[in-house]
Amino acid sequence: MAFQTPQPPSTADDPTATYVNLSCFELLLIEIVPMAYRIAAELAAREEAWQVGKEEKDVDSESLTKGFGIGGVGGSVVGRDEEETREAVGYRLDKMGYRVGQGLVERFSRDKPRFQDTLDAIKFLCKDLWLIVFRKQIDNLKTNHRGIYVLTDNRFAPLGKMSLERGRDGMMAQAQPFLYFPAGILRGALQAMGINATVQAETSELPGATFQIRTVGAKP
Repeated sequence: MAFQTPQPPSTADDPTATYVNLSCFELLLIEIVPMAYRIAAELAAREEAWQVGKEEKDVDSESLTKGFGIGGVGGSVVGRDEEETREAVGYRLDKMGYRVGQGLVERFSRDKPRFQDTLDAIKFLCKDLWLIVFRKQIDNLKTNHRGIYVLTDNRFAPLGKMSLERGRDGMMAQAQPFLYFPAGILRGALQAMGINATVQAETSELPGATFQIRTVGAKP
């Protein structure tokens, strides 16, 4: 899938170029979390049916979710521990983002010179990749120069329309699942550039988000 760049090249430069409307991408980001909860619910129901020897039937995933899970707000799946559900959802979203990140780097870095070191690759993520996906650059980049990088987006688009009506704890639970997919994008992009790393994302104040990248062998 290709995403719309802020200033896409003309069709004369690239007659095969296709772009997805920014509004469509924002809707995808909004829907992707509840979709992951629905899938988790369906898989859990089918697993339970298989264990008790019941005939597999169509599953109403919404009836199997409780709390605020279907909206991505710290909910759970009936018959499953909340932490187990959150891990399953996070794993699925991270994998989806990973594939997207790989594809983006393969397409948009192919005409760039080879990166000299990891810091150059991280700067490409902060400036070019973030601009392509979220129409803005990362606001701040910090590093300990030993393999750990902290990227801060003060106005992270997927969190921009979230409400604080459920209080701070509710806000944190609501926001966290929406960070798994972009964290996966970063991890996949780094892997495509030959860098093995883990990515942890969190928010302490809406709509800001922080992404900590820890490369293999990094020292605190």
